[in-house]
Amino acid sequence: MLTKDKVKELVDHMPDTFSVDDLVERVILLQKIETARKQVLNGEFLTEEELDAEIDKWD
Repeated sequence: MLTKDKVKELVDHMPDTFSVDDLVERVILLQKIETARKQVLNGEFLTEEELDAEIDKWD
């Protein structure tokens, strides 16, 4: 979950002028990064070997 502080920091690091699309893209990216961090902390990830095994199943 994003916080106001994180979004404010994001906006503070953007140029003086930007499009709404640029802002939305960056907010979405920030949310994805936060989600990934949480998943890693909870051990919800694949090792490289596990990933290779999953990819091999695609063939």
